[in-house]
Amino acid sequence: MAYEVEAPKYVRLAQTMQRRIEDGTYPPGTKVPSENQLVQAFGMSRPTVVRALELLKRDGWLESRQGFGTIVRGRPAATEQRDRRGREALERDESRTPGRLVVVDQVQVPARIGSVLGLPKRAEVLMRRFLVEEDGEAVELVSSYFPAGLVEGTELGSSEPLGVGLREHLEGRKRVRFDHVTERVSARMPDGGEAELLGLPDGVPVLSVLVVACDASGQALQVSDVLLPADGQELEDTYRLG
Repeated sequence: MAYEVEAPKYVRLAQTMQRRIEDGTYPPGTKVPSENQLVQAFGMSRPTVVRALELLKRDGWLESRQGFGTIVRGRPAATEQRDRRGREALERDESRTPGRLVVVDQVQVPARIGSVLGLPKRAEVLMRRFLVEEDGEAVELVSSYFPAGLVEGTELGSSEPLGVGLREHLEGRKRVRFDHVTERVSARMPDGGEAELLGLPDGVPVLSVLVVACDASGQALQVSDVLLPADGQELEDTYRLG
């Protein structure tokens, strides 16, 4: 069983500061509030504030400049790359992607997937699980779930890799249109099968990017759970598909 892991205080503070950087409260090129000001503003201890600042510096949101203090850099390129994982899960050509299709099967829908798809408990869905590899090493595990009504008349149930992306295949076969994607990012412990495929030792968490692809009405068409090793954090992003 997979358990959700709540991010520690310093990570939640870092997330709040990220949002303030993105909404312009802390513009790029400006100094961030002092440690004392952050302690008072957020009601957190100095060690928590210091760890949050260190995390933001490590991830490229902030930088220390001698004689100026801590400066806002803005949204780092690494974050932009992470936020594209939803698009990649929809548009990946399995036949051209280094890796392998490890599972194609009807499964009982996981609770967190069923709630997004609006399915009752114990409903069955089709799962396609693809392991992405780089230089022979597993770097990402993508489990995509499809309600039964969306599978009929498609090749989603085939054990062979698809030669086009999931989005293109479904839009061509089912006359549906993907309008936008929501990504919900959280840390959790992988189950035994997930950890084995990713080559993770016991006790190592993963970053789960839950990718919810919807039509214009907001109806979820498919859900993909993208797993990769990462620090615990929880974010949500929504963007339109061109």
